[in-house]
Amino acid sequence: MLKRKKKEGATIPLAGMADIAFLLLIFFLLVTTIDVDTGIGLVLPPPVDEAEEIEIKEDNIANILVNATGEVLLDGQIISVPQISGTIADKIRGNPALIVSVKTDRRTPYNVYIETIDQLKMAYNELREEYTRQNFGIRFQDVTREQLDQIRQAIPQRISLAEPE
Repeated sequence: MLKRKKKEGATIPLAGMADIAFLLLIFFLLVTTIDVDTGIGLVLPPPVDEAEEIEIKEDNIANILVNATGEVLLDGQIISVPQISGTIADKIRGNPALIVSVKTDRRTPYNVYIETIDQLKMAYNELREEYTRQNFGIRFQDVTREQLDQIRQAIPQRISLAEPE
C-alpha cells in the first residue's frame, strides 16, 4: 500500500507583519491630533524689578469677589454672572479710569471664575465695539493695526486679578 502524503495547509508569511505594524503605528502617530488645554489666555504685564505702589481712589475700583459657593459680589452686592458684562460696561462708561479687581476664594468653582473673566472681557469688547463704530464707522473686527492700537489706548482693559485667600 502506498502512503498518502499529508497536504500541508497554506501558510501566511509573518516576516513582514512586524514592518506593517510599525508603519501603521507611525502613520497614526503622525496623523492623530491631540487636544491640548491651553488654559486662560491672559496677557501678563512685563516683570518689574521693584514694584512701586500707586494710590488709587476708591471711586476708580470696582471689586468683584467670587466666593467659595460660586456667588459673585460686585462692590458688596450679589450679582448674577450674566449681568456682569452690562453692569461693568455701564460703570466704565461713567468712569473711564475704572479698574476692575477680581478676587476669588481658593475653593471657588473654576467654571464660575472663567465665566466671570469672560463677562469682563465681553464688557470691554462691547465698549471697544461702540468706540470703533463712533470713530471709524466700521465693526471692531474690521479695524487696521493702527486703529486697533488707538482703540486699545482709548479703552484699555484694566482687570486686576488678586491672589485668592
